[in-house]
Amino acid sequence: MKIGIVTPAPPRSRYGNRVTAVRWVGILRRLGHRVSIIQAYEGEPYDLLVALHARRSYPSIRRFHLDHPECPLLVALTGTDLYKDLPGSRRARQSLELATRLIALQPKASEELPSHLRQKIRVIYQSCAARLPKRRGLRSRRSFDVCVIGHLRPVKDPFRAARAARRLPLSSRVRVLHLGAAMDEGMARRARAEMRVNPRYLWLGEQPRRRVQQILAGSALCVLSSRLEGGANVVSEAIAAGVPLLASRIAGTVGLLGESYPGYFKVGDTERLAQLLQRAETDPAFLSTLRSHCRKLAHLFDPRCERTAWSQLLQELYQREF
Repeated sequence: MKIGIVTPAPPRSRYGNRVTAVRWVGILRRLGHRVSIIQAYEGEPYDLLVALHARRSYPSIRRFHLDHPECPLLVALTGTDLYKDLPGSRRARQSLELATRLIALQPKASEELPSHLRQKIRVIYQSCAARLPKRRGLRSRRSFDVCVIGHLRPVKDPFRAARAARRLPLSSRVRVLHLGAAMDEGMARRARAEMRVNPRYLWLGEQPRRRVQQILAGSALCVLSSRLEGGANVVSEAIAAGVPLLASRIAGTVGLLGESYPGYFKVGDTERLAQLLQRAETDPAFLSTLRSHCRKLAHLFDPRCERTAWSQLLQELYQREF
């Protein structure tokens, strides 16, 4: 079967949606299909189209539906779709109506949709293979490393961990390691300025994937401070590496970590994040609780589960084995 995956993110981009699309290409190829990533559908003879981003991919979704009304059309719901665009974008809503199935990255996504669309949703958790040594063997003895993985964009609230680290006592060994490219020069200036005044903060910029994995595996914690997420891939990466998270309490992350996860803080709550950082550094029982909770979730992000979910979805659509 020939499958096209539409993502508006440009080639070689490190945006989350592009990373997701690349991983799905690998899964679908292993299932025996011919798959390509495109930025827009322009009439190619695909048997199935998968579109990320309901609003931005609407022209491709509409054209494929008109060209191939008999072919399945999948729309993957991004964080921007769920928590920003749907209430005000007619195009985003129409994309969901045209879709044969909707792919969500976490189960709470269904709460954002009208009831008549919820039957279309299929949850496919983003997986990550644990290929590196676990955190314990790599952790620094001189510092309590906390990593932030994500490009410097306002929606990621990228400097929240750095600001929280400023409030820690002088005795703290917390060091914030931030990996991700600045999306504009203004963000780069802010990161460099933060480093000048905050000795606990180190912006490392964009790094190769293996280096990101190494730093993650060597960290005691990972901080996810986003204002919105559809289901952040960094959650699966951290859990696969054996690294617990401190995370802003937003629907897309609660859908992955669960309502009762003890490492949440309110969006933008610097003081609460500072308290959690200090507690994780000084209270072994609390850090152990975070780790235990994440270990119990690890099975959700196993690559075999993501592959099985895709296989089952295709079987459902075509009612035959692939």
